[in-house]
Amino acid sequence: MITFANLPRQHALLRDEIDAAIADVLASGAFILGPRVAEFETAFAAYCGAGHGIAVNSGTSALHLALLAAGIGPGDEVITTAFTFVATVAAIGYAGARPVLVDIDPETFTIDVRRIEAAITPRTRAILPVHLYGHPADMDAILDIARRRGLVVIEDAAQAHGAQCDGRRVGGLGDAGCFSFYPSKNLGACGEGGMMVTSNPEMARSARLLRDWGREGDGHAVKGFNFRMDGIQGAILGVKLRQLDAWNATRRGHAARYDAALAGTGMHAGRSMPWARHAYHVYALRSQRRAAVAQQFRQLGIETRVHYPTPVHLTDAWSDLGHGRGDFPEAERAAREVLSIPVHPELTAAEVEQVAAALRRVALADAHAGASTATTCPGT
Repeated sequence: MITFANLPRQHALLRDEIDAAIADVLASGAFILGPRVAEFETAFAAYCGAGHGIAVNSGTSALHLALLAAGIGPGDEVITTAFTFVATVAAIGYAGARPVLVDIDPETFTIDVRRIEAAITPRTRAILPVHLYGHPADMDAILDIARRRGLVVIEDAAQAHGAQCDGRRVGGLGDAGCFSFYPSKNLGACGEGGMMVTSNPEMARSARLLRDWGREGDGHAVKGFNFRMDGIQGAILGVKLRQLDAWNATRRGHAARYDAALAGTGMHAGRSMPWARHAYHVYALRSQRRAAVAQQFRQLGIETRVHYPTPVHLTDAWSDLGHGRGDFPEAERAAREVLSIPVHPELTAAEVEQVAAALRRVALADAHAGASTATTCPGT
């Protein structure tokens, strides 16, 4: 079985460097934050084109801190996408604000910028776009709206390490950018981790206070949290960061091969816009027969995943937002149709060809099944 991710294979390639980095932390005793975390903060912020990096224990914590550092709180509204992992809206809720959902662009799966202004109210304080699957949201359009309407922009870049808009890396484009280093991400820790990056020194100072119990000197300046990154995770991520661009280039190469395999089949994957440099955290197909397609891939030895089976507004957890089925049709359609196949950089050339061959076979079968259903439908 070709697995959706292969972390043991990735770590085997870097074992000597990772072991040395871990040994350095063990010898220093700097297990929480410390110099290796600080080095990684500096390096990753610079990579994103931001002035400051604040390393934390998860991507969710990074979003939470960014919202608080921007002054978002009870009574405020934050506009975001209806199709994302629930951590995006959870962080808004943790800050005491209300998530205001907007439908997606069906080509990129990111927030439909044409619908943002209609969602703005006197209580709107921020826009929180999600660079879903590694494709950037349309940041030029979002920043234009934000500047005209006096809103903060916080990027959820949890799946988009190294992705670019018009040659600029995401995360450093808005007022703050937030990343997850969950192990399977393009840049993943050996455990949990996250980071907020910003070029706003006041937001950076606030986030640093909040992540460590509000500690300042010998006292506590504000009511904070325990969101600190482990020293070992900072050391490991510092090693892996040097590989990120090469890994992303490999992902794009795999995606190009899959695009070629889909040509002429009628099955579609998410589109990469000309202004975007996709990081391909996920290569997402679309099919109205998703369950059958997933089963065919299993029979051909390919593991698949669904990212994500339920849009935010239809989850039980967020039913209190008051939305129902049909409110965000493109998000709902994506949730019914998307299916992710392996695109990770640890795939061998032979495995990529096996996935591509399976993809074409499955796509042609899907098209044939769809045509058969259409011709046998009563009234046609």
